[in-house]
Amino acid sequence: MPVEARRIERSLLIYVIIFLWLSLFNLFQAGAVIDLKITLLLCILVTLAFPAAHFLLVKWKAGGDPLLFALTSMLSVIGLVMVLRLSPEFAWRQFTWLFVGLAGFLVTVKGLPAYQKLEDYKYIYIFGGLLLLLASILFGAEVGGARSWISLGIIKFQPSELVKIILVIFLASYLEERKEILTAGTKNLMGLPVPSLQYIGPLVVMWGFSLILLIFQKDLGTALIFFSTFLAMVFMATGRWSYVAIGTFLFAMGAGLCYYLFHHVQVRVAVWLNPWTDIDGNGYQIVQSLFAIGSGGVYGTGLGLGEPTLIPAVHTDFVYTAWSEEMGLLGAAALLLIYSLIIYRGFRIALRARTGFGTLLAAGLTSLLAIQTIVIIGGVIKLAPLTGVTLPFVSYGGSSLVSSYILLGLLTKISAEDGT
Repeated sequence: MPVEARRIERSLLIYVIIFLWLSLFNLFQAGAVIDLKITLLLCILVTLAFPAAHFLLVKWKAGGDPLLFALTSMLSVIGLVMVLRLSPEFAWRQFTWLFVGLAGFLVTVKGLPAYQKLEDYKYIYIFGGLLLLLASILFGAEVGGARSWISLGIIKFQPSELVKIILVIFLASYLEERKEILTAGTKNLMGLPVPSLQYIGPLVVMWGFSLILLIFQKDLGTALIFFSTFLAMVFMATGRWSYVAIGTFLFAMGAGLCYYLFHHVQVRVAVWLNPWTDIDGNGYQIVQSLFAIGSGGVYGTGLGLGEPTLIPAVHTDFVYTAWSEEMGLLGAAALLLIYSLIIYRGFRIALRARTGFGTLLAAGLTSLLAIQTIVIIGGVIKLAPLTGVTLPFVSYGGSSLVSSYILLGLLTKISAEDGT
C-alpha cells in the first residue's frame, strides 16, 4: 500500500509542476512578471522541493492517503503563483515559509513515533497553548485591527495558528476519555441527561476562552473558528445536538454582548450588512472584492490580466477574490473542489481510524480546515462578516502555512498508521 500510494502521489505531482510552469508562462505573457530571474529561481526551487519531499516519503516507506500531499501541493503552488502575481516583494518570504512548512510536514510524518502518544499529554498541550495566547494578548502587536501577532525582530508569527492544532489534540483526547459520561449524562435537567460540572467544566471554559479572544485580541475570525471546531468535535464525540444548540446559543449571546460593548465588532457587522454606506472607508475592501468577482465572469479575465491589486491586502485576506477574478467562476469552483476533496479524504481517514482518539483527531483537524476555509471565503463574498483569517495553503502568511502543513502531517500519520 505505501508504494502504491506514493506512485499515485508522484503522478499527481507531475500535474502540479506542469501547472506551475504554465502559470508562470501566462504571467510572463501578460507582462505581470516584474523580476524574471527571481521568479524563475523560485519556480525552479518549488519544482525541486515537492519531488524532494515525495522521494523522502518513498525512502521512509511512509504510507497514508495518496491524495492529501498532492492536493495541498496544488494549493500551495496556486498560493505562490498568486503572491508572485499580486505582491512579488513577498514571494521570497512565502517560499521560505513554504520550505519551513514542508519541513514541518516531514518532521511530523517521520519524527512522531505514533500519533496515539499525543493522547498522553493533553493538559500539557492546552496549558502551553493558553500561555501562547496570553503572550500574544500581553505582548502582541496589532495588525489589521487584531492583536494576535508576536514580533521577534524581523519575524512575526501568530500563536493562534499553532494553538488551533493544540486545541484539536486536547479536545480529541479529552472527549475520547469522557465521551460516555458526556453522552449519557449523570444528572437530569428538565428531562434531559446532562453531565456534572466536573466533566463539562473544561468544555464551558472553551466558551469563555473564545470570547476572551474576541474581546482582548479583537480577532473575530479566530474566535469563530475555535468555537465552531469545538462544537463540531463535541457533536462528533457525543452525537447530541443539544450540546451544539446550547453552545451556539451561549456563543451568540456572548457575541451579541460584545457587539454592544466593543466598537470594532460593530464596524465588522455594519460592513457586512451594508458596505455601500461607507464605500470609501471601512466598506472599500468588500465592495472592491464584489466588483472583482463579478468582473471575472465565468471564464475570468486571464491570469495576470485583472485588476485585483485595487483591493487592499489582496494577497492575504482576499486571495480567493483575486483568483476568482482572473480565473473566473470555473477557476473558483475548481479551487473549492480541491478543498472539498481534501475535506472528504480527511473525514474518510477519520471514519477508517482504528482508535477513538484517531477518529476524533482526524475529524477535528479536518473540521478545522473546513471551517477556516468557509469562514474566509464566506467573508470575501459577503456571505458572512469579514474576519481576516487566511485561506489555508493559499494566502500569504508564514504562521498559517506552517501550521497547515503540520495539520497535513498529522492526517497523513493517522492514515498511514491505521492503514487508511
